Amino acid sequence: MKLDFEKMGGLIPAIVQDNYTGKVLMLGFMNEEALEETISTKKVTFFSRTKNRIWMKGETSGHTLQVVNILPDCDNDTILIKAIPNGPVCHTGADTCFGEKNEEAILFLKYLQNFIERRRQEMPEGSYTTSLFLKGVNRMAQKVGEEAVETVIEATNGTEDRLVYESADLIYHLIVLLTSKGLRLEDLAKELQRRHKV
Repeated sequence: MKLDFEKMGGLIPAIVQDNYTGKVLMLGFMNEEALEETISTKKVTFFSRTKNRIWMKGETSGHTLQVVNILPDCDNDTILIKAIPNGPVCHTGADTCFGEKNEEAILFLKYLQNFIERRRQEMPEGSYTTSLFLKGVNRMAQKVGEEAVETVIEATNGTEDRLVYESADLIYHLIVLLTSKGLRLEDLAKELQRRHKV
């Protein structure tokens, strides 16, 4: 990255966004040293204009920001940092410095698929997900069918709580099956988007 630190006298704004929820968590400033520290440690580090020094976010609270990606803007004078927060971000104890809750439950499905993909790569012993991958695609497909039937039963003769429970089982097993085929939920989203007529 060739960033322009000169426009603001040696500093650039750094916008921090939650990698999973997409929520904007905070805005800070970095000088070149803070950016280098952020890149090398993978922990977001800012330059404090009031203390006149660099500081790692969470150095006293423990609520660090784990860097996933750093993207410069079109003018190379601002950066977007996608990060994973380790606790509340704001010094007030709020999730974000803008008073928003850092929640977007639907995006947990993306996190879940990433987790399942790691299971497929690492295959840890004792993991139910590992056992599904070891049994192969036929068993995974069978589990999707079984969970689909249980979901239908709960929809027609069960309770809402049980419908949610069985539907969650169905989605989980479908994600495992998709992962085994090298597919992602985003592929389903793109297909639904393609079909969608406004």
